[in-house]
Amino acid sequence: MLKDLTILQVDGVSIVGQLFLPDLKVKYPLVCLCHGVPSGTPPDPDDGGYPELAENLCRHGLAVYWFNFRGAGESGGNLDLAGWTRDLQAVLDYLWAQDNFDKSRLTLVGFSAGAAVSIYVAAGDARVSGVVACSCPAEITLSGDDDWETVIDRFRGIGTIRDRKFPPSIEEWVKNTQSINPINFIQKIAPRPVLLIHGNEDQMVPLEHAQRLYEKAGVPKRLIVIDGAGHRLRRDKRAIDAILKWLG
Repeated sequence: MLKDLTILQVDGVSIVGQLFLPDLKVKYPLVCLCHGVPSGTPPDPDDGGYPELAENLCRHGLAVYWFNFRGAGESGGNLDLAGWTRDLQAVLDYLWAQDNFDKSRLTLVGFSAGAAVSIYVAAGDARVSGVVACSCPAEITLSGDDDWETVIDRFRGIGTIRDRKFPPSIEEWVKNTQSINPINFIQKIAPRPVLLIHGNEDQMVPLEHAQRLYEKAGVPKRLIVIDGAGHRLRRDKRAIDAILKWLG
């Protein structure tokens, strides 16, 4: 297994990622992993994160690229979902310039907000051959009694919004965030396939979101409901097995 560290520049922000290749003898299908919004909870010492998932998928004969969106991990910048779409476009540009994978099989595999960004980008980029959307919201909305200012303060607290003067306008930040609502774009992916995976006990993004996305999507499409699963499907073996089977 070969691993190449990458640092891309997007809007003056460093986007750090890593490409995993089984070997260089043949051109493999490529999976691009797109994470969700960091939870801010203390890290689980038994959780290898997205690098562990990338290695797992690579062992099954897939080339895999994972990266941190702006505001997350080792990447720079501040959490901004509209900015995340530009990060992913830059990643696709980088990957498309490589010559060591099968360009007819480039699949985005996204989780939560990363799934939302994947749907938005795939809808307008024909280089993407398919999308797997796990725990994906139909719309990006507030939960409970939250307001957007409180949410942004929370992001500051967990270190995903790092600059004191960001965003310059909360109203614009919210408008740009909601401009990528997946329910408005998923139908544009067809005739490329979409796989939706959702836990029926997801308290953060209820199953109804996936059902609405499935109804709106074109064909081919599939919805897999994981019994008893919550929001974090990255660590659910049933979800990962479903992804591997779908990728074939």
